[in-house]
Amino acid sequence: MRLRTVVAAGSGLLILIGLAYAVEAPPKPWRQYQGREYSSFAIPPDYAEKTEWQFARLMYPSGGRRGGGRFGFRGGGDWREGGGSWTTDYPRADRHMAPALKRLTRVHVRSVEQAINPDDPEDIFNYPWLYAVEVGQWDLTDDQAKKIREYLDRGGFLMVDDFHGTYEWANFMVSMLKIYPDRPVVDIPDSDPIFHTIYDLSKRYQVPGAMYLRRGVTYENDGYEARWRGIYDEHNRLAVAICHNMDLGDSWEWADDPAYDEKFSSLSFRIAANYVIYSMTH
Repeated sequence: MRLRTVVAAGSGLLILIGLAYAVEAPPKPWRQYQGREYSSFAIPPDYAEKTEWQFARLMYPSGGRRGGGRFGFRGGGDWREGGGSWTTDYPRADRHMAPALKRLTRVHVRSVEQAINPDDPEDIFNYPWLYAVEVGQWDLTDDQAKKIREYLDRGGFLMVDDFHGTYEWANFMVSMLKIYPDRPVVDIPDSDPIFHTIYDLSKRYQVPGAMYLRRGVTYENDGYEARWRGIYDEHNRLAVAICHNMDLGDSWEWADDPAYDEKFSSLSFRIAANYVIYSMTH
């Protein structure tokens, strides 16, 4: 293992110790929600283990073409109880990414994910890294956007993934502009540290979802090219990493399926490792 991997993981531990003392409220108890694709999923025996890092997944109300309205999701229901767009690939993708990160770094990773409700007054501040999926369907309230902005301004990191083409980009930006109306979305340069924190990711390619197995193409809608974009804060720290026209969540979810190309999951796990370590050291 590279020395900087060990150093980065150790630095991340110190940051997490600091965060533990900085927040006032303890993390919420773990709960498994109804998934969009999975109605039940085996719970690991060590799910309650106290660790230094957890896969934090953002909950949100859905909207847009496939969402079904602010308070529910396609088919009806309450997004706060699961089943909406935020549960896409959940929890299988999360449960695959966690052990991969544990194996690729020295970070002590919990085997189960944590769902984060942005309406909670304090819980979001317990986690340095936050993942949001299918953000082409999110429909944040003003208060939720304000909470996420506070989280980012206090040093949090948001990774968004699995949305494709111009329509979903436009819908994503409606809520993103509520969070950061004052900061532009830019292409992340290849020289940025996030692409070199552990692995050298100078050579990247489009990571498709499971639809690739049926259609034989790596894009969805009119999202023909993967775009690695982001939003920087006033300290030139990447606060939001935007994975547009790719589906890293699916590549984690289907990493154990021999029909899904290994090269896609291999890249997506390296991306996750870099992003997580970056979030804890920058």
